[in-house]
Amino acid sequence: QVQLVESGGGLVQAGGSLRLSCAASGRTFSSYCMGWLRQAPVKEREFVTAISQSTSNTYYADSVKGRFTISRDNAKNTLYLQMNSLKPEDTAVYYCAARRGVVTTRPSAYEYWGQGTQVTVSS
Repeated sequence: QVQLVESGGGLVQAGGSLRLSCAASGRTFSSYCMGWLRQAPVKEREFVTAISQSTSNTYYADSVKGRFTISRDNAKNTLYLQMNSLKPEDTAVYYCAARRGVVTTRPSAYEYWGQGTQVTVSS
């Protein structure tokens, strides 16, 4: 089992940047595929990006490709999301999530979730 705690959210103007972090407990962080997902008001939770256990594979939603970068530091048990060129439509609660096995873009496939961190982008 792994416990996840996100940080780094906040209010930023359009065009700005934020870096989210997700600290994981336990000694098996490197065995989990990790993802960032988000949920805006009155919308379903959606996939943003994911990274494989070894960091060799990354996946991005089309809406964030070229603007967001996912990374992980297995020695520090930490997942990151660098968000650049933020847009008002990026406003949402951002969750980090973990699952064993292969990377997936399906939110329902993730087994463990953090509590979320709010990102608000003003126009």
